[in-house]
Amino acid sequence: MENRAHALVAGLFVICLGAAALIIAEWFKGDSIEHDHYQVVSKESVTGLGLQASVYYRGVNIGKVNRIFFNPENMQQILIDIVIDGSIKLPKNIYAQLGYQGITGLAYVQLRNDKEISPEVLPEDARIPMRPSLLDEVTGYGQNILNNVNELVIKMHQLLNDDNQEQIGNILKNIERTTRNIEGIAGNLQPILESMTHLTTESGVLVKHLDELLTGINQSMRSVNQQGGIIDSLATSAQEMATTIPELRKVSNGLVRNSQNLDRVLRQLEENPQMLLLGHPSAPPGPGENGFVAPSGNIR
Repeated sequence: MENRAHALVAGLFVICLGAAALIIAEWFKGDSIEHDHYQVVSKESVTGLGLQASVYYRGVNIGKVNRIFFNPENMQQILIDIVIDGSIKLPKNIYAQLGYQGITGLAYVQLRNDKEISPEVLPEDARIPMRPSLLDEVTGYGQNILNNVNELVIKMHQLLNDDNQEQIGNILKNIERTTRNIEGIAGNLQPILESMTHLTTESGVLVKHLDELLTGINQSMRSVNQQGGIIDSLATSAQEMATTIPELRKVSNGLVRNSQNLDRVLRQLEENPQMLLLGHPSAPPGPGENGFVAPSGNIR
């Protein structure tokens, strides 16, 4: 009976050992899923990324990191070998970024693509470029800001040395004196401004009077220009004078002729007064007429 018990224990031990061996062999063998191999190329630091780190594509875990090393041909590049599920076909316009898990500092590879997914499939063993992550960009910008602030502090320190501080103090004093002078000038200008106010008021009154005067002149011009006014009367008088002048010229010519005749009569009366009684004497006969007497005298 005791021999049977030992045989049963031995059998159970062999069965358990065989099962454990199968499990260990299966574990060493690994899974039967086919994987595709790719290389991620990074020019930036990959701090926090380690072996067996997860690889995500659009938030889904599709693989892991197998190896991280420098490119022997270009030491500026870091090559990251990754394996992903062979059933997943990556688009050709894909790129990689580092993601970080909370506050632990552990990193993983996150595969992304542009807004439009390329219809072309990325071939196996291809290289995937790595772009800086948002944290890397913020860190870079922060470093640039710190550098700029440091340069600004240095320049401010150089600007505010002893000599420049003295010059700045003199400038502030000059500004203060100038401000006081401006206040004095403003006080002196106040009466002038008040006078200008009164002058403006008087100018307004003068303009009003000028407006009234111009209104009166306009009314007078309208009355002058209207029909039957001064201009029309002057035009009528000018026409009448133009008609009278020829008549006056005729009368004047007649007066001149009469004056000449009168003057001739007066001369004749002066030479022969008896003309008033006897009338105008007859003219003596001329040569060849009856009664003509030749004048006496010596004829040579």
